[in-house]
Parts: sequence; C-alpha cells; structure tokens
Amino acid sequence: MIGLAVVSSILAFLVVSPMFWLVWQASTVDPLRAYELIVSSQTARITANSIGLMLFVTLFSILLGVPLAVLTTRTDLPYPRFWTIVAALPLVIPSYIGAIAFVSMFGSGGEIDSLFGVTLPRVDGLRGAVFIITLYTYPYVFLTTRAALLSMDSSIVDAARTLNAGWFEAFRRVTLPQIRPGIAAGALLAGLYAISDFGTPAFMQASVFTSTIYWEFSGFGVEYAALLALQLIAIAAVVLVIEAGIGRDEDVSGGTSSGTTIRLGYWKWPAMGFISTIGIVTLVVPVAIFTNWLFRSEGDPIPSLEFQWEFAYNSVRLALLAALVACAFALPIAYYSGRTNSLISRVLERATYIGFAVPGVVIGLALVFLGTRTLPSFYRQGVWLLVFAYVVRFLPQAVGTIRSSVLQVDDKTIEAARTLNAGRFEVFRRVTLPLIVPGVIVGGVLVFLTTMKELPVTLMLGPIGMDTLVIIIWDAQDALAYRYAAIPSLLLILISGFSMLVLLRQENDNLS
Repeated sequence: MIGLAVVSSILAFLVVSPMFWLVWQASTVDPLRAYELIVSSQTARITANSIGLMLFVTLFSILLGVPLAVLTTRTDLPYPRFWTIVAALPLVIPSYIGAIAFVSMFGSGGEIDSLFGVTLPRVDGLRGAVFIITLYTYPYVFLTTRAALLSMDSSIVDAARTLNAGWFEAFRRVTLPQIRPGIAAGALLAGLYAISDFGTPAFMQASVFTSTIYWEFSGFGVEYAALLALQLIAIAAVVLVIEAGIGRDEDVSGGTSSGTTIRLGYWKWPAMGFISTIGIVTLVVPVAIFTNWLFRSEGDPIPSLEFQWEFAYNSVRLALLAALVACAFALPIAYYSGRTNSLISRVLERATYIGFAVPGVVIGLALVFLGTRTLPSFYRQGVWLLVFAYVVRFLPQAVGTIRSSVLQVDDKTIEAARTLNAGRFEVFRRVTLPLIVPGVIVGGVLVFLTTMKELPVTLMLGPIGMDTLVIIIWDAQDALAYRYAAIPSLLLILISGFSMLVLLRQENDNLS
C-alpha cells in the first residue's frame, strides 16, 4: 500500500495546490494596503450581503424543503412519487438560468412590465438573488430530509402519539431531533451553494463576494480579488465547522419508516396546489420563456451569438475530459481510502473535498495566478488548465461514489484471489475493478453533468475562441440579447435532467 499512498498523496497535493498560490498572491500585498482594503466600507458591504444571502437562502430552503419532505413521506398525499419528482426537479435547472428567465420576464423593464404595463416587485438585486437561489437550492434540504425521514424508526413517533401528543408536538419533540442531521446536511449544501454561486448574483447585479471577485479580476484588481477570495474561503470554513457541530451531535437510531400516516383530509388539495405552484414557478415558467424566445427575432442579429453545434461539442468535449481525468485521479485515492482506515488515508480523502467547498470563482482565480506566474505555456494552451480546474472542483463526486463501491467489495473475495498467488495489481485488475466499475461510471457521469453547467471557472480559464454553452449564455445575458440564450439553456436543462435520474437511481438503490 506504500506505493498507493504515495500516488494518492501526489494527486491530493495537486488538487489543493491552487489554494497555496492564492495565499501566496495575497501575501504579496503590502500590509497597509491589505488592511485598507479589508476594512473598507465596500468590503463590509460585500461581506454583509454575502452572509445575508447565505443565511436567508438557508432559512427559506429549510422552510420549503422540510414541509415538502414531510408531505411526501409522512402523509396520505395522493401520488407521493409524482410529487417527490416535482419537488426535486428544480435541482435540474442551474440557478443562473432561472435568474435570466426571471430577470427578463419580471425584472425592472421586463416583458411583463413592457407588454402589460403591470408594475411587479422587482426581481433583481440582493432580494432577487435570495429568491432565485432559494427556488433552485431548497431540493438539497428536501432530499436529505426525506432520506432521514425514510430511514428513521417511526415506532417512536407512534409511541409519542399514544401519550396523547398531537402530530405537531410529536414532530417537534420526537421527529425533528431524529432528522436534524439530515436537515443540517441539506442546509449546509444550500448555504455553501448560495455563498459560492456566481451567475445568479452577477445577473441580479447583487454585490457579493463571487461577483465582486470576478469584476475585480476582469478589471485587473488582482490584489483586492485575492483578499476577497481568502475571506470567502474563511466564511465557508466557518460554515463547515458550524454544520459539524449541529448535524452530528445526535445519536440517530435507524429503523423502519413505516408508522402512522398523517391524514390530510381536505388539506390534501392545498398541499398539492402548493407543490404544483413551486413546480410551475421553477420549471414551467423558465422553460416556457426559453421556448418562446426560440420563435422571436427582435432586434439586430448578433452573428457571434447565433447557436452553433460547435458550442455543444466544446461543452461535451471538456466535460468528458474532466470526467475521465477526475476518475483517473479518484480511483487510487478512493481505493486507498476504502481499503485502509489510517489517518493518512482519511486526510488524503478529505483533502480532495477542499475544491468542492471552495467557490468556483476562487479556484479560477487561483489557477490564473498559477498559470500566468509559473506555467505560462501551460496557461496559454488553455484546455488542460481548464480541465484541471474542473477536476479540482468536482473530484469529490468521483471519490465519494468510487469509495462507496470499494467499501462494498467483500474482503473474502479478495483474500480468495490472493490465495491463488495473484499479486495485488492482478487482484485489483481482475477482481476489484469489475466490481467497482458501476461506482466509477456514476462518479464520471456526475462530474460530466456538473462540469457542463460550471460558469465561473469556464469564464475565467476558457481558451479564447472556444465558446461553450455556458459562455454563450453569459454573453447573451451581457448583451441583453436573451433569445440567443434559449437553445443553450434548454440544452443544459435537458442534460442536467440526467443528473436527477442519477440521484433518484441512487436513492432507490440505497432503499432497496
């Protein structure tokens, strides 16, 4: 295992190396200048906006996700499987695509305003960003809470009901403590997504860390961008520490999910209307808007934004390369972590998660510093540095799925192969690898799909002349030529739909 540990250490170091370059760049700033930038009123406003965005999105995601999870698992809601899919599907649409749709339709001077003269609440700024990101991140809380509800022992709730406790009292005193780790896990994902999201705040003109870092980087304010990036990393680290304290201090007992079902009675109609409204707002409205743009040709044509299949080809090519490299990186790390329980293996595995917790705009900035200052020829070639950035960002998806597959391999099977005088590599090639191939495939698919949607990394490191679907969407929004974003957005929604199939397939496999 020594050779495997060395290989895993090298790969883990490569993944975390961009953060070292970011710290180095920030350390080159004059201390007095750094102090002025950090304590400036602009920094204070950006910090307050970013933390407020994260807190409100997390709160509203909990207020939406938890009731929806209860409705689809603990009540007699008709067709629960259908409503589960409707409640989870908003995760399919990247939030920045939803932002484009709502800004163009309901924003100040939007189509509703210009066509009907109806003044609606403005869907922009910080409040608009909170609204849009919540709509497309609450499924994190919904899915993790639903999984906790399905796995908890409902006999405890039944026992509480026999003591004349109402269903709300039983939920507050019995069910909630049991599912709190699931809620906390979903809230963590929603909060980290909110504070790391770049596209939605940028489209909404909200002054937060991610959008400001990008604009400063574009305006050659690299010193300020580096300092802001370190502050953003610090906030994300604090969130992880808080979640570890909240979500893991309960000894949650497992059991069967069968138990007394809450009878909704007349309230089943408002419940179905509630879920239907969310589905219409998050899914039907954006798809309808983009479909409508397909048949409109207002304004002067912009040839550079006209859809070409080359954009889709470039996106697929980059995502495929990222998936292949990520699986190649993940395989030794996941195998070493799954076959040994040492401190070194755990540290190496957790090191790969740093890129997933760090916002994409920060990773892009760090790799720009690394490429321009140390590897200029590598930076000019573009494609491989961009692929490496995708790997740093999404490697945990491959590591997690492959490691889970490794843990399911029976030790007796491996020992039986070893008794036939087969070496470690031969046993891995002929026995272990065929057993963990499904996990490798799932990990590669998840990396592929998330890479297709990644916006800030693609903008900051994309080679000149290699336009992708997300770059065309960004350019169309920047030019206020929304109709050119229609086909790329619909394609991304279609492709992203496969990620939901993967998630639901995993849930079914875990429950079966």
